[in-house]
Amino acid sequence: MIPPIDIVRHPRARRMKLSVDNATGRVRLTLPPRAAAGEALRWAEAQHEWIARMLAERPAPVPFIPGASILYLGETVMLGWDSAAPRRPLLDDGQLIAGGPIEGYGRRIERWLRQRALETLSAETTEFADLAGVTVGNVAIGDPRGRWGSCASSGAIRYSWRLILAPPPVRRATVAHEVAHRVHMNHSPDFHAVVRTLLGGEPTRERAWLRANAMRLHSFGRDS
Repeated sequence: MIPPIDIVRHPRARRMKLSVDNATGRVRLTLPPRAAAGEALRWAEAQHEWIARMLAERPAPVPFIPGASILYLGETVMLGWDSAAPRRPLLDDGQLIAGGPIEGYGRRIERWLRQRALETLSAETTEFADLAGVTVGNVAIGDPRGRWGSCASSGAIRYSWRLILAPPPVRRATVAHEVAHRVHMNHSPDFHAVVRTLLGGEPTRERAWLRANAMRLHSFGRDS
């Protein structure tokens, strides 16, 4: 039996799109504004085998607890705890160790990862913006479920903090993508040419890695 399907109408959607939320496992059917919901829902329900496969492939949650293995910069890191160690996590020889009371341990780990993400993504955004000859407004991080980055017309760029878990080339490809939107606010051939120029090549492998590992990245730090 498939779970309930959430119907979402998007003003820029051109066709029906069925997806499984990376974070929650909820099934979403995105429709153009005027698409017939009943017909679309019947089509989505007929994709039950695909939905079941996507849900089966969804990784188990990996909460931030001592002994858990997570990704950091694309490498496997073991989480450790020492009550006598400083509360601020320290990365040492493949272990990320935090001290202090066990209560709040997971929050301290996530806060450290978010800070590394903000620092790294801010620096790389400035780097690519200088290369592209553009200005960027505020750089911020969040935890969106469906996007790794977004660029507003104001010049503000927002990233998923989970990019710090991915290999650096994957993260940098996302940064180049968002900075390129400061030149072209679309996905035209000219836009992709800017991305290639910034990266020195086509980010085919990096995009493929992110698609293949999206659910895994969203599994870290979650209890359910």
